Amino acid sequence: MPRSTSPDSPMLFDEAPIVPSFELELMARRAGHWPVAGADEVGRGPLAGPVVAAAVILDPDRIPQGLNDSKQLTAARREALFVEILATATVSIASSSSSRIDTTDIRKASLDAMRRAICGLAMPASFVLTDGLDVPAGLACPGKAVVKGDARSFSIAAASIVAKVTRDRMMVRAGVVFPAYGFDSHAGYGTRQHRAGIEEHGPCSLHRMSFRPLKKEAV
Repeated sequence: MPRSTSPDSPMLFDEAPIVPSFELELMARRAGHWPVAGADEVGRGPLAGPVVAAAVILDPDRIPQGLNDSKQLTAARREALFVEILATATVSIASSSSSRIDTTDIRKASLDAMRRAICGLAMPASFVLTDGLDVPAGLACPGKAVVKGDARSFSIAAASIVAKVTRDRMMVRAGVVFPAYGFDSHAGYGTRQHRAGIEEHGPCSLHRMSFRPLKKEAV
């Protein structure tokens, strides 16, 4: 069972089918929670750059068509949905830098970014659906973690798209500032090109020095 800030909730979201829909949000609404936000983060695995989180409250009457796990969409489709989500929904974005990741750890940094994104919503959420196994601590409302939530909940899917597009744009910009690593093509993941850049030029300020193989260099 997923961890939850509301362990007595009768809503068994982990039993929902793996099909994107608005049903989890409607279940929360029937239980007396509204509005419902979806939250997700992107960028746990890269060797460089921030982890980015987003929180989204969808308008039930203006849900963009084609919402799904951001990994299942093309870059062009994510960009189009990103624009539509921002035009129709309440959205908040937060990030944790590589230095914060190094001083805490990637899980804590990810959850903190998610917490700040949720708390930053202009319309306070009454309930939060998060992707994965954890609901961040310190929220003003209850929440429920949903395994593979970005493929089950429209709101979480929307958050995953917003976080993904935001981070990809940040890494394109990072590629302009630090051209030696090719950030614009791999978004900081440990590709052969990226590792070759590190080997030749050493790490830059965006690199996560607590991640291998960079951790060896930091010793």
